[in-house]
Amino acid sequence: MNPVLFIREKREGLPHRREDLEAFLLGYLKEEVPDYQVSAWLMAVYFRGLSPEETQWLTKVMARSGRTLDLSHLPHPVDKHSSGGVGDKTTLVVGPILAASGCTFAKMSGRGLAHTGGTIDKLESVPGWRGEMTEGEFLERAQRVGLVIAAQSADLAPLDGKLYALRDVTATVESLPLIASSIMSKKLAAGARSIVLDVKVGRGAFMKTLEEARLLARTMVAIGQGAGRRVRAVLTSMEAPLGRAVGNALEVREAIAALRGEGPKDLVEVALRLAEEALRLEGLDPGLARKALEGGAALEKFRAFLEAQGGNPRVVEDAALLPLAEAEPFLAEEAGVVQEVDALEVGLAVLALGGGRRKKGEAIDHGVGVELLKKPGDRAERGEPLALVYHRGRGLEEALSRLRRAFRLGEEASPMPLVLEVL
Repeated sequence: MNPVLFIREKREGLPHRREDLEAFLLGYLKEEVPDYQVSAWLMAVYFRGLSPEETQWLTKVMARSGRTLDLSHLPHPVDKHSSGGVGDKTTLVVGPILAASGCTFAKMSGRGLAHTGGTIDKLESVPGWRGEMTEGEFLERAQRVGLVIAAQSADLAPLDGKLYALRDVTATVESLPLIASSIMSKKLAAGARSIVLDVKVGRGAFMKTLEEARLLARTMVAIGQGAGRRVRAVLTSMEAPLGRAVGNALEVREAIAALRGEGPKDLVEVALRLAEEALRLEGLDPGLARKALEGGAALEKFRAFLEAQGGNPRVVEDAALLPLAEAEPFLAEEAGVVQEVDALEVGLAVLALGGGRRKKGEAIDHGVGVELLKKPGDRAERGEPLALVYHRGRGLEEALSRLRRAFRLGEEASPMPLVLEVL
């Protein structure tokens, strides 16, 4: 395999051979192929794309570039992935529901970057909770509790980590086959038999249009099915934040409320739909999801999960144990019906308060955030609170300015459906 000829091949839009693709990428992992040549190839892929076969090969090379987990001995191993959104705490609700329905929900999760939140960051707002663990601890908790969520390991799909860092600095992040293979390589390496993909669509999502989201979803489903997994993609709206809470500790509190049967309707609707699709993939009764939620079994599973990973299970009864900042109201400047709440602007408001990262590895404040008191379709009078802003002074003016742009009031509203398609 000649790297220069390999790069030229893609530059000219010609197909790769599988063995050349593997040799090139594994050569990069071993530092035998330099990053400037891989950068050139990534840009060629950005403009020329990859065929479905090439995307499959790329994903499998990345998935097998490090250790892989074997969950086949566990009952109904399932996983769920979200493409990123604002207020998206569905993993904290879906995981306990599925574990209480007889599945094994064993998941590797990431941290948040920019305006989108990360599951590990949210859970780390629970005093004592720990996401770092050995493979043995991960498997033991999966078997004993049926629910384990771990921070992503550097040993899991390490080629993806190297390629992503290079994509980030070469303006090639947005390539659809590269996005799909990056997501699915980690899902394949994590070992679940059935995978539900929550592909977000709208202002607060990476996929802004339904057509973009549909194409990404189809690509990921094809990759998973080509690797022998059961995969379903649910396209859900991210025009407005999901639920009312945006911010790490706030979202944990809201997830607990949902598990208690007191959560916002939109969060519960999306969480139940994702859980039901996972149960269908495993050949189980989708009605088990609602029974687990309404009967309290999912809440008890969440309590056991927190305790198994060092977290204080008392947060389930006492939300005051979460490190919330002081709150002040954000008031409506006019009367009217809330027509929209721009998810991106709300996410950027929380980022300004210190609740998100502008760069990888940056420390965050788990206790800041925004709680929406009004959502699309609700009426507000002038001077009535539209939201509560939890802050410690940092970035408050920018956050308030973003919230002014986020809320649009008018005479009437037509909220969009939440679940747009299932593929």
